[in-house]
Amino acid sequence: MSIEQFLNDDLIKLNLSCKDQNDLFEVMYKEAFSKGMVDELFLTKIKERESVFPTGLNLNKFSVAIPHTDPQYVKEQFIAVVTLENPVKFHLMDDASQETDVSVIFMLGLNQPHQQIETLQQLMAIMQDTSNIEKLLAATNSEEVHSIFKQIEASV
Repeated sequence: MSIEQFLNDDLIKLNLSCKDQNDLFEVMYKEAFSKGMVDELFLTKIKERESVFPTGLNLNKFSVAIPHTDPQYVKEQFIAVVTLENPVKFHLMDDASQETDVSVIFMLGLNQPHQQIETLQQLMAIMQDTSNIEKLLAATNSEEVHSIFKQIEASV
């Protein structure tokens, strides 16, 4: 399975300006909902899940987040890739009492439970290499993001 196959150009947002996590979730929900990719409960459920099971990860130089929710709220599978103009706070996955300033978000919209685990594992492997995050932060369009993931997957 390839992460690149789940990328949707409408859900690749580069240098997005969001005031906070809720703003980010609302922007991405509106885009996915308008394309028929998620149902009307997706926004509520992703916020609920993030509050109980935070997804922020501090990876030395950068912090990323991998918000997702249960498969039944996803109609068409996707992985949204978002880079932010200014970081927003996410609680840490491994210590919910702590926050980190997140610059890169991989929002998962997967409706096959086994794919969520496999995709999370692949994303974790990608994120371990700081240069991959640097490339995503430097990307200026969706074609570059696709190319970055193709290169990463070809080298694995």
